[in-house]
Amino acid sequence: MPNKINTLWIRLIGSQPEFALESRIFHSISVCLIVLSAIYVPYNLFSGQYVASVSFLAIACIFYYQYHQSRYHGKKHSTLVFGLVGLVLFSVNYFANSGIDGSTDIIWPSYLLLVFAISPYRQHVFWLIGCLVTFILIHVIEFYHPELVKHPFTAGQGQFMDRVTAFPIPVVAIYIIITYIRRNYDNERQVVELRNKEILLQKELLEQSDSTKNKLMSIISHDMRAPLVNIQGYLELLNENELDDNQRPAIEKDLLIATNNTMQMLSNLLYWTKAQMEQPVVNLVQTNLAQVLRSTLEMEKAIAAKKGVSLVYQIDDGIKVTADIDMLQLVVRNLVSNAIKFTPKGGQITINAKPDGQNCKLTVSDNGKGIEQSYQEKIFKITADPAFGTNNEKGVGLGLSLCKEFIERQGGSIGFESIFGQGSNFYVFIPREGTAVGNN
Repeated sequence: MPNKINTLWIRLIGSQPEFALESRIFHSISVCLIVLSAIYVPYNLFSGQYVASVSFLAIACIFYYQYHQSRYHGKKHSTLVFGLVGLVLFSVNYFANSGIDGSTDIIWPSYLLLVFAISPYRQHVFWLIGCLVTFILIHVIEFYHPELVKHPFTAGQGQFMDRVTAFPIPVVAIYIIITYIRRNYDNERQVVELRNKEILLQKELLEQSDSTKNKLMSIISHDMRAPLVNIQGYLELLNENELDDNQRPAIEKDLLIATNNTMQMLSNLLYWTKAQMEQPVVNLVQTNLAQVLRSTLEMEKAIAAKKGVSLVYQIDDGIKVTADIDMLQLVVRNLVSNAIKFTPKGGQITINAKPDGQNCKLTVSDNGKGIEQSYQEKIFKITADPAFGTNNEKGVGLGLSLCKEFIERQGGSIGFESIFGQGSNFYVFIPREGTAVGNN
């Protein structure tokens, strides 16, 4: 029922996109005056207040005409007609309806409020002065010529009925105006708040885009270039025969480490760039976790051994997960590579997996240098600056961001715990076999 009434009301006064606030207030006032006239015209006739009855009928007719022209023909209502008709008819009604003892004075302020609500700001002073002058003038006339005032009803019961029936007019008028102004204010405030949120979001996206662009330029111009410069220098030394047999192994070892790091950088960069340019296809399959990760972990184990770091992994052959094999291998490879990078010679890295509810919890633990507290909150963001490993190995800062994105696309999650100077534990939660997974 309330919805039907609200729909009917909107049809009568017009919707916000169709009409300005002033027009909608005017339509509302007009509709209410027409409804009230259907009550007050016969009542005033019955009670012997003929002038009041005719006045109300005249106002209703004028407003119906202007309402019809405004609501259905798009012609703006005339504030001048509205204001002048009210001043004239209220003045006449004042003398015909007991003057200062009647109910006309109750309606004056609300009528002025109605005029303010539907008229341009530049006319407000004019209508204020006009209303005050008219109000004072008719009271002065009554003071000096009380014989001009008619008393259609008796004191007591008649006066009581006159006041009681007149009171709803200003009350309804004030309600309509205040309600519309408040609703319009609330709507405008919501629009402004939404617009501010959109602006802040666009600003954040622009800043993120700018930061990403700067980071990629830094990677291409420096991080990818530096190893190539080193290789170029080494080849020049070979070409000029300036290297002896004692120098070559150390230089070649450094170059191998730099080349391996660069390959990992390039791999992460290509994966990340592809993920940003197009939505990567997630191919979820049910697979054996140990079999999928064995080759990756063995390769990382060999890399760790070259640095003098022990790598041990324990994954039950019975654990099956629902995952994209390529994405999962990339995530684990990055996490283990990071562990190797930040674990000093003689350190240990442990990888294990165990069921955890509907997920499998894969843990990569190390006793390396750990992560500083100030760096932990932004570690998965692309804006994070890359840190140097224990042998000055440097990444590009994309690995963990890529890990988070890829593991979440598989319906999993990633987290970590770290104490600076003592090591880190990274946790990857992967849906187990048979668990429903929604592709992101």
